[in-house]
Amino acid sequence: MMYPYMILNDDIEVVHSQIIEKSGEKEIEVHFERPTDEGFDTARCSLPSYNWIIKEGFSDSDIDFFERFLHSNAHLLFKYAENGGIKIA
Repeated sequence: MMYPYMILNDDIEVVHSQIIEKSGEKEIEVHFERPTDEGFDTARCSLPSYNWIIKEGFSDSDIDFFERFLHSNAHLLFKYAENGGIKIA
């Protein structure tokens, strides 16, 4: 299951997975997606390892920005993943 987190400038949508248990460790995947004329630019990163699973269509500077974004937001992303996404009234 993927949960919405926020929409960045340039219509980049950020969503995250629920908690994924692997070998007793908690992980989440964070997905960045931007619509294009041909489909979508896509990037996906696994936390807490910061391992990029997919990087298609985004520049190196975009990925650098996403990496800084993830370091600043990882604690919130894990919190929301454990609680089934952001609860908005």
